Amino acid sequence: MLNQKIKLDQDIFSSDVKLKASRDGFGEGVLDAAAINKNIIVLGADLSYSVRLGGFMEKYPERFIHCGIAEQNMMGIAAGLSMSGKIPFVATHAIFTTTRNWDQIRLSVCLQNANVKICGSHAGLSNAPDGANALPLEDIATMRVLPNMVVINTIDSNQTQKAVVEISKHKGPVYLRFSKAETPLITTRETLFKIGKADVFIEGKDVTIISCGPIIYETLLAAKHLKAKYKIEAEVISSPTIKPLDEVTILQSVKKTKCVVTVEEHQINGGLGGAIAELLSDKNPLPLLRIGINDTFLESGKYEELKDKYGLSAHHIEDKVYKFLKNMEKI
Repeated sequence: MLNQKIKLDQDIFSSDVKLKASRDGFGEGVLDAAAINKNIIVLGADLSYSVRLGGFMEKYPERFIHCGIAEQNMMGIAAGLSMSGKIPFVATHAIFTTTRNWDQIRLSVCLQNANVKICGSHAGLSNAPDGANALPLEDIATMRVLPNMVVINTIDSNQTQKAVVEISKHKGPVYLRFSKAETPLITTRETLFKIGKADVFIEGKDVTIISCGPIIYETLLAAKHLKAKYKIEAEVISSPTIKPLDEVTILQSVKKTKCVVTVEEHQINGGLGGAIAELLSDKNPLPLLRIGINDTFLESGKYEELKDKYGLSAHHIEDKVYKFLKNMEKI
């Protein structure tokens, strides 16, 4: 397992757990990365304050390009900047930066292996009040299929801040997905982040549960309840990097538990669950349960309400894992 400094000794399930939006960590991370590398240029599409770029715009106005509501042009500009030795960060809402300009991402960025960082805020269910048209639940799938693309979905603000710095050092296209909603701080300022590495948050022997993004909080809570109520010991793995997967950590875990559950704020087709299904099919076929959005569009509502309605709250995850194991006659 990874020798990471993952600290879950604080009571992250207490009523006074600290909350912070991952988009705030993104804004802080861009400032950190820009201070290290003067070649970083940020491009915005009329939502720059929404994705917390105000601090960058104020400190580095000469390194910010306002492209307006023209995502296709913005991606083309970013590709050109990368060919000139710059490191462009393209930042807007995930629903826009992975759909409106997919052709430009494919041809101008990925085909050229251009050093462009595509940063999508308001991902998953976190933009719940704005309704189905504003909820990106297919973005991991559309980015993961592209050659040369790295895909990352961070779990909290601290990890997002670190991920920004790390992707600025990576040579090639990256899609960084993060949340608008205020969610629990699970990692600390000292927790390491490395592209392509997963973290074992809880060790167990009965089932491997793999998650990405802020929904891992609900996963951890479900694991806690499974142990307390049924003595089921779940091994919980955070896999913020969805492409490339940390195959060593995942396969080491499933060799022990013999069954897998994935949890994500994304369509179950093509997302983390799809990536794990492909890995297991190739390397170690095992029973797999994918928990996520099941081939449907969502609706307007509060973040917590949508998580509950679509089966992503802790009690739903707990129930689904229990039934999965019972059907396998593991309990």
